[in-house]
Amino acid sequence: MALTACGGSAGPAAQNGASPVPSQNVLRSVHKDEAAAKLLPRDVRKRGSLRLATSVGSPPSAYHPDTATKKPVGQDVDIGDAVGKVLGLKVKRDEASFETILPALTSGKYDAGTGNFGVTDERRRTIDFVTYINDGQGFAVRKDDKSLRKVTRLSQLCGKTVGTGAGTTFEETLDTHKDVCKESGEKPYTVRVFSDDGAELTSLQQGRVDVTMSTINGLRHQAAQPAAGIRFLGEFQRLDVGFAFAKGSPLTKAFQTAVNRLIKDGTYDRILRKWGTEKSAIPVSRISPPEKK
Repeated sequence: MALTACGGSAGPAAQNGASPVPSQNVLRSVHKDEAAAKLLPRDVRKRGSLRLATSVGSPPSAYHPDTATKKPVGQDVDIGDAVGKVLGLKVKRDEASFETILPALTSGKYDAGTGNFGVTDERRRTIDFVTYINDGQGFAVRKDDKSLRKVTRLSQLCGKTVGTGAGTTFEETLDTHKDVCKESGEKPYTVRVFSDDGAELTSLQQGRVDVTMSTINGLRHQAAQPAAGIRFLGEFQRLDVGFAFAKGSPLTKAFQTAVNRLIKDGTYDRILRKWGTEKSAIPVSRISPPEKK
């Protein structure tokens, strides 16, 4: 999904149906791990910093709770900062739109990227990943819409307008299977693509789209906020999610070691509990595993 994948910039937390921002400091006990740091390339150790591109969209992944300060918070932000501390690197975070990050990695603009990037076989051809969570694809409708209870096959969307994020695995999934309605003799579904998560949610709330396809954790979070007025339709497909790197990046082993250190010392669990994503925990980080089918 393309991260499954969150993309674009969000508006205020209230616009995204967000709950108050969790305030606990879950990184206070994280320290540099010399063994993990030694796995970094010499030039990165000398530089002492990590150029990290982050797609800021909606909670709980990464979002702006306050548009005045534009300081992102979220699960991806905490995990990225924690990995930086384990590796002894200062995280220099640049915000970038979801669809621009992967090309920017291959061009060398950034060392790594986060954006709820789902690990797919297609992406693994040009991108390396270090997994840190298991999320996936899901659907949501307005709370007063009773036409769908749970989406288990795309043919249930026939005749509807589906909103989703630009450049995501959601868009890819919908486009790849666009003939499913024709095969069953039904009116095809229409896909509307958004580069802004807030605009996608607003379109659903106002009835400009009938259903939205996004991350499991993002939709579950939104549905838990009464102000959002949406209903989560359940999980459609699970995907591993990871830090993204240019193919062949020498950083992957160090990142994998850092994530596994955070899992082992309990920091990882504290981060996920903070953001309510415990159901997406992984037991161990892997480098570019095969896509979950």
